[in-house]
Amino acid sequence: MRERVVAIDGPAGSGKTTTAREVARRLGFIHLDSGALYRAITLAALDAGLLPEQETRVVALAAQLPIRWVRTERGFRPEVAGADVSEAIRETRVTARVSAYAARPAIRDWVNDQLRAAAADVETGVVVEGRDIGTVVFPHAGLKVFLTASAEARAARRLAQEGKERDPTSVRRQTVELTRRDEADANRDVAPLRAPPDAHVIDTTDLSFDEQVSRVVELARQAFA
Repeated sequence: MRERVVAIDGPAGSGKTTTAREVARRLGFIHLDSGALYRAITLAALDAGLLPEQETRVVALAAQLPIRWVRTERGFRPEVAGADVSEAIRETRVTARVSAYAARPAIRDWVNDQLRAAAADVETGVVVEGRDIGTVVFPHAGLKVFLTASAEARAARRLAQEGKERDPTSVRRQTVELTRRDEADANRDVAPLRAPPDAHVIDTTDLSFDEQVSRVVELARQAFA
């Protein structure tokens, strides 16, 4: 059974989150930010002094606090022990460590369960982005999209998003970092990054933001017509 899910996967810096948010808005769907949950559980683990290798204790902590999503008009916001952590999860210390926690199988299973539960509670449909959404989390999604772009284009966009200069040296350095991240994501043991065989691959190197969003929206309208 195909689910009313738009699954958007792709490498780091491909614009998955901003695209997913706007696609959801145009379709009248709900946006589920998988990264927010990984960040929330990372924040809680750091505050509790738990290491990624202590994944069983981290997941137990998530249930105890609890870490949960709260429904809003536009989607869901992450809460830890009843506190809105939408801003706290973007702190540098969380950004620097989230990949390590997200690589642990028990933590990935916990996040995936939360994503599926949230999607099941939304009748209109959801848009979810990540690196294994169409392959692992929602293998029966009604639409699967894999966003990609050259490493150089993604590097320039990442610098612009962070408000940093896009001079040749900075772009080159960021390109190297993204290339390393691509290799790590593609070769990791748990849920490696890859395009689902039934996904629509969209190269956004030469596309504007509006163009890439419009392409996904058109595909979704055809898929859920």
